[in-house]
Parts: sequence; structure tokens; C-alpha cells
Amino acid sequence: MPMRQDCKFFESRTYANRETVRKCDLDLAPEAPWRCPSDCPAYQPRLADVNWQHGSLITPPTPAEPPGLDERGDDIAALLDAAEDIVNAAGPEIMAELAAEQGKAKGGRISRLFKRKPRG
Repeated sequence: MPMRQDCKFFESRTYANRETVRKCDLDLAPEAPWRCPSDCPAYQPRLADVNWQHGSLITPPTPAEPPGLDERGDDIAALLDAAEDIVNAAGPEIMAELAAEQGKAKGGRISRLFKRKPRG
């Protein structure tokens, strides 16, 4: 079964470089972005809430399935999970490095403001 775009937990996001992420917010679709499990226990139809405004945006078409998805779906899902684990593990380290760099930059500006000028 293809990804259920009408499911409450389906999400699609297109970035400036035109890359599109299609996923299940509950991480229950191991073959995303191509398929949802046919017997997904969490499937819930997307319902419109009060005050929603619908624009002209359209979810891009599902990418072509890789060859062998039926025969090697478990291997492909394991590979995608491993890649996700690598990205998730790197996140905190990257954020710590970014915070340290921002701290140095702020410290540098402040120290220049309070630096005494030589008399002469």
C-alpha cells in the first residue's frame, strides 16, 4: 500500500533545494517514503480542524520504488533506520559545537567592548 496521504500521521515537507521528505510522524512506516504497512494499527483519517485554511500546495508525487523493495524491504528498512540513527546520534554533538562557537563569538564582542584603551 502506498503512503497514505490522508492519514493523520503522514507528513510531507519540501525544502528549498526541492528535496521532499515523506514520512510517518509515528515512525511506523519502515518502507517510507514509498509505502505504509497495509495493516497499520495507528492509521487515522486526517480530519479538518476549525479555522484551517487550505492553500494551493500539493504534495509532490511519491518517488519511484527502488528495485527489489518487495524482496528486500526488510533490508532497505534496516538501512534507512541505521542512517536515521547516525543522524540522530550526530545531532547533540553538532548542537554543542554550534553553541560553543556562538558563545565564543559573543564573548569576543563583549571583551572588545570592555577592553581598556591604552593611555597615551
